[in-house]
Amino acid sequence: MTDRSPLAPASFPELPPIDGVALRVARARYKAWDRCDLTYAELAEGTAVAGVLTQSRCPSPEVEWCRAALTLGKARALVVNAGNSNAFTGNRGRAAVEAIAARTAQHLGCDPSDVFVASTGVIGVPLPIDKAEAGLDAAFAAEPCDWEAAAATIMTTDTFAKAAVTHAVVGGKTVSLVGIIKGSGMVAPDMATMLGFVFTDAAVAPELLQQMLSAANRRSFSSITVDSDTSTSDTVLAFATGTAGNEPLASMDDAGADAFHSALSDLCLQLAHLVVRDGEGATKFIRIDVEGAESDRSAHRIAMSIANSPLVKTAIAGEDANWGRVVMAVGKAGEPAERDRLAIRFGATQVARDGLALAGYDEAPVAAHLKGKEIEIGVDLGLGEGRATVWTCDLTHGYISINADYRS
Repeated sequence: MTDRSPLAPASFPELPPIDGVALRVARARYKAWDRCDLTYAELAEGTAVAGVLTQSRCPSPEVEWCRAALTLGKARALVVNAGNSNAFTGNRGRAAVEAIAARTAQHLGCDPSDVFVASTGVIGVPLPIDKAEAGLDAAFAAEPCDWEAAAATIMTTDTFAKAAVTHAVVGGKTVSLVGIIKGSGMVAPDMATMLGFVFTDAAVAPELLQQMLSAANRRSFSSITVDSDTSTSDTVLAFATGTAGNEPLASMDDAGADAFHSALSDLCLQLAHLVVRDGEGATKFIRIDVEGAESDRSAHRIAMSIANSPLVKTAIAGEDANWGRVVMAVGKAGEPAERDRLAIRFGATQVARDGLALAGYDEAPVAAHLKGKEIEIGVDLGLGEGRATVWTCDLTHGYISINADYRS
């Protein structure tokens, strides 16, 4: 495995159990590796579900399955396979998903549509049904595991297991939200993760859960990028078991809905940041703030143009205060911009204003800022009230090494 990312947190967080969620892992042996590669989450009856899925026009059969199942709003299980994305595999891939759902449904006595399936790994290799079914049988018989085991099992090129927790008070009851995620490369909107799963004991109607998750996604998973490439398999699912005993939330007007929404948004942002911090070969965590755009949408597109620029990302990797590359990325975004109104800063240091370098600009504090692991770039278009923030990482030789050898 690649060395742990230098941007990784010091340790895996302390996470509470979520009532109504039982986790198990097993070895389906999708690859020749000595580790578990199948995560199985059994969910209480009555669990609500919501999701956001890749906008790729070449989605995996798992994405298509989840998209159809989400219309029903209920879930009893989640099965996640690592090591094989099962994408671009035709009828054989669809048959594998159907077999996984059918076997799990038979085990639980539920409808196959209550079973959600996600896979990650190499594209173009059909998921072996015999290995999938044997792995499921092993998972059904396994002892329950903790969050760290579940998070580690869904990893591929990740260098550390990723998870986060938040809490909210809803109707006098404290509810918990726990999320696990995997993602390291092929990370860009729409939306920008590989696989992420949120579990809460709150009682939330599926329609409201969907509304909240979609809003949270826009400012988290759809506001990060590692390499500008969108996966065929990107999936984020949220499961609400309803076991906390709160009065079910059905509308944003309900007491506690704002608190739950804030907690969900915070959780999604924490998880999204963890993905960037594990970007393949990353050594710098970069925040890009764009303001003064004609609209929030325009600001987001400009921010993503900067974040996805190989020239910007390699300059930061080399700790080079080349702010001209930011100007380039703004100009190529295809959004309204006026050169002579543009202002740019690195960290707290203004480097350009009104379309030219600041008088008396001293590069030393910018160079010092770029030597750190946490980098900030600010852009003001001077045109309107639109603003956006996105997060990315630098581009190093490590990214090439990881992806050149990915299938070996």
